Amino acid sequence: MEPVTHFLTGACLGRAGLNRTTALATLTVTLAAEAPDLDVLSRFRGPAFAFAHHRGFTHSFLGLIIVSAVVVGFVYLIWLLRGRKIKDPNLPPRWGLLFVYAYIAGLTHILLDFTNNYGVRPFWPFSEKWYSWDIVFIFEPVLFAMLLLGLIVPALFSLIDTEIGARSHGPRGRLAATVALVAIVLLWSLRDYEHRRAVNALQARTYEGADPIRVSAYPDIVTPFTWYGVVETSNFFCLAPVNSLVSEVDAEGNDLEIRYKPEETAVTLAAKKSYLGRVYLDWARYPITETETLPPPESGYIVNFQDLRFAQLPNLPFLRRDRNSRPLSAGIQLDKNLRVVADVYGSGKNRIVVPEPRPGGN
Repeated sequence: MEPVTHFLTGACLGRAGLNRTTALATLTVTLAAEAPDLDVLSRFRGPAFAFAHHRGFTHSFLGLIIVSAVVVGFVYLIWLLRGRKIKDPNLPPRWGLLFVYAYIAGLTHILLDFTNNYGVRPFWPFSEKWYSWDIVFIFEPVLFAMLLLGLIVPALFSLIDTEIGARSHGPRGRLAATVALVAIVLLWSLRDYEHRRAVNALQARTYEGADPIRVSAYPDIVTPFTWYGVVETSNFFCLAPVNSLVSEVDAEGNDLEIRYKPEETAVTLAAKKSYLGRVYLDWARYPITETETLPPPESGYIVNFQDLRFAQLPNLPFLRRDRNSRPLSAGIQLDKNLRVVADVYGSGKNRIVVPEPRPGGN
């Protein structure tokens, strides 16, 4: 999920009752809920290295131990710099408990990232397997609004109490924050139900006379009933929008897009053996390649990798792209002797070429 949703989740977690057990709880869990994204620092080692380690160690159950320790250490430093000041002298900071709370907040980060279709690797480094629930978009407006209201509503009542002279007894906002967190679980239940209906609808039909080998459905940002299906058959992939409200795929095939599986060649094999190629194929669920032949003076090839999970975009004008765009794509540039000379990111005018060398080698 995007960062603000993680911060809001942590804040609601603190307000839901953790802030009544130790000082600095809300600050700690709010920071810890976003802290796993510290893996963005891997970008300093280059885009291929960053791609390989995104949602890696910091998004794992083992890595959260280190991440939680870093967060608590940072909060402890702030506490010292502020002269060890706390709001309630009868509620001192309990550092061991804050560490546990930080770890729990980190788990919410992994859970939220698991709900979208990019995926997480919670058992890294023991297992590189990716897991994803595929039920919400990377930004879920309803979830965002519920978390925001869970924090804002108590503040509004606090202003009213101040105006009428009412006294405040302890930290506010427990009920609203708890309701917001419960509402998220209910939203996930609805999205999971609709997701299952979409998957079943995709599985229940044939495509160009071929039976599906596997199918997946990915969420829209606007409605819980619109899903973007990817169907794999023995010879091709099919991109198929599906309406889970009526459990129906476009029966006439007007919105179906067929992507035939390319033949394996020495060029594509060389690209797949590269560092970026291995990383990309480890992450991608529906990978497909497209080979470009470069004219002189380069005289080589570019093998473009695309994951069909991201070939269809939500129905929003500002997210629309031309048909040739390849979101979250990558490519390998090879010379005529099939040696890797560069990594390629993006497509069209946004294409970025990163020459060798890079971490990991070939």
